[in-house]
Amino acid sequence: MATLVAGTPWMRIRVFPELGPPFLFRRRFRRNLSVRASIDSDVPVRVRFAPSPTGNLHVGGARTALFNYLFARSKGGKFVLRIEDTDLERSTRESEKAVLRDLAWLGLDWDEGPGVGGDCGPYRQSERNAMYKQYAEKLLESDHVYRCFCSNEELEKMKEIAELKKLPPVYTGKWATATDEEVQDELAKGTPYTYRFRVPQEGSLKINDLIRGEVSWKLDTLGDFVIMRSNGQPVYNFCVTVDDATMAISHVIRAEEHLPNTLRQALIYKALGFPMPFFAHVSLILAPDRSKLSKRHGATSVGQFREMGYLPQAMVNYLALLGWGDGTENEFFTIEQLVEKFTIGRVNKSGAVFDSTKLRWMNGQHLRALPFEELTKLIGEHWKSTGLLTESEGPFIDEAVLLLKDGIDLVTDSDTALSNLLSYPVHATLTSPEGKPVVEDKLSEVSASLLAAYDSGELLGALEEGHAGWQKWVKGFGKTLKRKGKSLFMPLRVLLTGKLHGPDMGSSVVLIHKAGNYGVVAPKAGFVPLRERFEMLRQLDWEALNQDQPALESAATVSN
Repeated sequence: MATLVAGTPWMRIRVFPELGPPFLFRRRFRRNLSVRASIDSDVPVRVRFAPSPTGNLHVGGARTALFNYLFARSKGGKFVLRIEDTDLERSTRESEKAVLRDLAWLGLDWDEGPGVGGDCGPYRQSERNAMYKQYAEKLLESDHVYRCFCSNEELEKMKEIAELKKLPPVYTGKWATATDEEVQDELAKGTPYTYRFRVPQEGSLKINDLIRGEVSWKLDTLGDFVIMRSNGQPVYNFCVTVDDATMAISHVIRAEEHLPNTLRQALIYKALGFPMPFFAHVSLILAPDRSKLSKRHGATSVGQFREMGYLPQAMVNYLALLGWGDGTENEFFTIEQLVEKFTIGRVNKSGAVFDSTKLRWMNGQHLRALPFEELTKLIGEHWKSTGLLTESEGPFIDEAVLLLKDGIDLVTDSDTALSNLLSYPVHATLTSPEGKPVVEDKLSEVSASLLAAYDSGELLGALEEGHAGWQKWVKGFGKTLKRKGKSLFMPLRVLLTGKLHGPDMGSSVVLIHKAGNYGVVAPKAGFVPLRERFEMLRQLDWEALNQDQPALESAATVSN
């Protein structure tokens, strides 16, 4: 049974008696070492996401954070956020704030970490240096590490020799076997030194990765590695091991690019007598050309997608499907459903391709799944903020959203959708190759009858009655012209909307009529009211159109 040993007031380290005392690595290491998780099954699940605040939160990092979050929530465990800011030159508080903001936007709330606190803090590596030095000294006392006084020139020479001999660039200096007297002489001179970890020259190490299965490395390719630099700063792999152990992390779920680090970390775990966590290395996110996703492929950070108008729930849903699935054809999940269904066993070890087209489609699904009041509020506020409308709510906004929502995948798409509805490019349509068959189908006769209906007040009276009035009027109009179906509705669509395609024509025309009455459309929208549309129809030179000639210049002037 595991026991708890208190360290500093905020630190608890799990020590497993069955491990015995730390191994002395000099030359008595077993030829093959199999490292298995030594966390009890009844120990609470604790996972961590540990970003470096050196830039924006990449979608790959966000996916890793999400998998940790889902695993913790599905197991009733804790999700810890730790900031790995040991790269003092590149780490900034601005980047840290951006990462925290993006995680919060995604809805990945952490149980311990910056801004929240917890029993295992501090949660920034830059604030934990005293602890790293404490454990480095412990390893020095147990002879797992030694002081290395080699200069950069000496190390570079060793590397060159190894390259000439086509050997791995392992450390071959004298300090691994130096006498106490030699060490004391260098200390007396004030010679800078690093702490190097003793690695056996023979044997191999195996781990059982929860995603990748058994993974092994030969120890003779590693060489003695540095855990503390000569300036007193700890090296990444040492920090991570100490942090994960002292924070009682039970499962380390991270990107596959960290898999090679596991060898060094496993050796440090064993040397310090720490219990080994479970490891799970998630595949990389790939670009469509199957290279590693990078800035050259377009937007790659969570912040960029947020600014482009994507919904957090859509981002979470899509990121979850990059390498995971529940075994069904379903692709639409809320975060609550993901927590319920997520298992590490269903995470794929092959790379997942980031498809921006599918992400856009998925965002549209989530956008239209919002309660209608929330959707209209979101789009109405956007229309007002972009200067298309003078109001953000009201009956016109409600009807416009209801009519246009099926063509909107991003909130920003709503600008184009509304502008298209309000515009009247009738001249471009009539003179286009696609519009020619409509013109040749006696469009001028339909136009004359439509103008007559407008001038008599018959059409406007019908539009005042809304959709029911429109349907009644168009049925009678079709009987008068002896037209129905496409031969009726295509000419009417072109004459009233100026386009060959679009949302429901009746609803569109009714809404165009209301737009002229409500006074909520701003000049920036380029709105052409019905009155101006009919004036433009009067100016058309149908003879010129039928002869494939441009419409009258006066009509184009009216359009402008």
